[in-house]
Amino acid sequence: MLRFWLWLAALWLGAGSVAAAGRLYTEEDPLVILSSSSLKPAVTNSSSAWIVQFYSSWCGHCIQYSGTWKSLAQDVRDWRPAVGVAVLDCAQEENYDVCKEFNIKFYPTFKVSSVRQLLIDVLQNHTELDRPERCPPLRPHRSAELLPLLGQRSDHFTAVIVEEPESYVGREVILDLLQFSGVEVKRAVSSELPLLDALNITVLPSIYLLQPNGTHTHLHSEKPQRFFFSSLLRSLPGVARQSSSSVPVPVDVQQQSSEPWREFDRSLVYLADLESGLHYLLRVELASHSTLEGAELQVFKDFVTLVAKLYPGGGSVVKLMETLSDWLLTLPLPKIPYQAVLDLVDNKMRISGAYLGAELRWVGCQSSRAGLRGYPCSLWTLFHVLTVQHDARPDALDNTGLEADSAPVLQVMRRYIRTFFGCQECGRHFEAAAASGLKSVHNPEEQLLWLWQQHNAVNTRLAGSLSEDPLFPKAPWPSASVCPSCHEERNGVHVWNRDGVLLFLRRHYGAANLSPRYAATPPPAPRPAPPGAPPRSDPGWEGGGTGGEDGGDGGDGGGRAGLWILGVGFNSVDMSLCVLLYVSSCLFLMLLFFFFRVRSRRWRLTRSRLLV
Repeated sequence: MLRFWLWLAALWLGAGSVAAAGRLYTEEDPLVILSSSSLKPAVTNSSSAWIVQFYSSWCGHCIQYSGTWKSLAQDVRDWRPAVGVAVLDCAQEENYDVCKEFNIKFYPTFKVSSVRQLLIDVLQNHTELDRPERCPPLRPHRSAELLPLLGQRSDHFTAVIVEEPESYVGREVILDLLQFSGVEVKRAVSSELPLLDALNITVLPSIYLLQPNGTHTHLHSEKPQRFFFSSLLRSLPGVARQSSSSVPVPVDVQQQSSEPWREFDRSLVYLADLESGLHYLLRVELASHSTLEGAELQVFKDFVTLVAKLYPGGGSVVKLMETLSDWLLTLPLPKIPYQAVLDLVDNKMRISGAYLGAELRWVGCQSSRAGLRGYPCSLWTLFHVLTVQHDARPDALDNTGLEADSAPVLQVMRRYIRTFFGCQECGRHFEAAAASGLKSVHNPEEQLLWLWQQHNAVNTRLAGSLSEDPLFPKAPWPSASVCPSCHEERNGVHVWNRDGVLLFLRRHYGAANLSPRYAATPPPAPRPAPPGAPPRSDPGWEGGGTGGEDGGDGGDGGGRAGLWILGVGFNSVDMSLCVLLYVSSCLFLMLLFFFFRVRSRRWRLTRSRLLV
């Protein structure tokens, strides 16, 4: 038998249907595409509820409605596995019979909120026997069930949402948190006066939190709406999405990772993350290319130029990137060995003030265990910062060759990821998004928003995957707790406030919000030697040194500056060799001069004797 499923009909299906019509839905959409052969196996005896739209891909009304259905699927994607959203195209010849079997002859128009509420009503009204086993109970709890929980200890949070009987907020939040562990959501209605009195609840809907240690308190939400309640509960410590890897949420992060845990403020961006990302990019990821030439060399030059011009705050990192950029742009060679780049990054020419730490110090990008977040997180953060800097200083790229692009930061990011980024599958996904989306970006503001939208799209696609850190679940960002003004609800559906998001991104990734805490500190410049003292040895030049606790490269970044001629840098050892060769050449030339002078005198004496 069919355990439980709803269907929404498309349009009357006639003999003139076009089977080859373009598809309205693809595998990238958060829904299931069914056919006549897969429909009944999917829904028969299923432990989930299914809501299926029968449509016709050639129907103009169906085409207009497809965006609404995709919005519904996105809106309830966290309700899986309790609820599945699917479509079936009646314009495909193989589906004719099943569409006729279900007598598809009309197409009602539904709003997302209406379909969502209809689905909730049907789920709640089913008996315990008929209700899908993966669907949690949605009925309201009585005061007698909830009051005994006050003061009890537990291994998880319990959230009680108190609302009016006709409200859907509580039931929606229960389903929104279905895929998350560490919290259980219950609902009660306003008629439960003993509960309202005990909890001192005067505003509805309200959310009350029972903590694992037995304490309980009101949970403040900026807006009494579904999205804000769900985001608030997902941000509780220990609450994480249940992934297929079944990775437990770490209680003590230091036990899960060999790296020391660094306390941080999520409202800040840390320079340590940016510097660690650049260190990994320049010293690790780029090292897989023994030489740089042709298109690869040009992509690298553009990346270095972009960072040199837009990296905020100046300082030793900017000085190093400017030095590297000048060297790359003035060096008249079609091919550059990676080792030469590494020598510059390690500052083996002792250029004063240029330094990039050689240690990974993840802060905002740290993870609960090795292999998660880290470098990809820092790369996203770096390009977010660069887009904001370009928005603030659009003329910074003038006369670089990059200013002709309407989205120069994104174009450089696109080329770098396509050419150098270690995850090829990630690169293909980003390239596909950039190929179709960057055409609509025409100014720095749109560039900033496009990167934010793409980052959220990637987080949505990877939510619940093996690459998700249970301590930092992938969710729409910024969250409601971080930026309440970024979120709104229209007709019961969450929407982003574009102006609020734009203001937040400019503030969050702006130079004023960059924290220097945990950033690597350049080693101090050496003290000048006293007059007459012998020159100091430099054992760190050849081997790279240790760099102290920073894990640096041994380059002190100060004291002895290099000499630049035609874009090529010379350090003190190079100059010493030049002087030695110069002196040797002079001595050799002087010896030749005296040798031929003596021979000339002997030749003249011999000739004069012969003439006599």
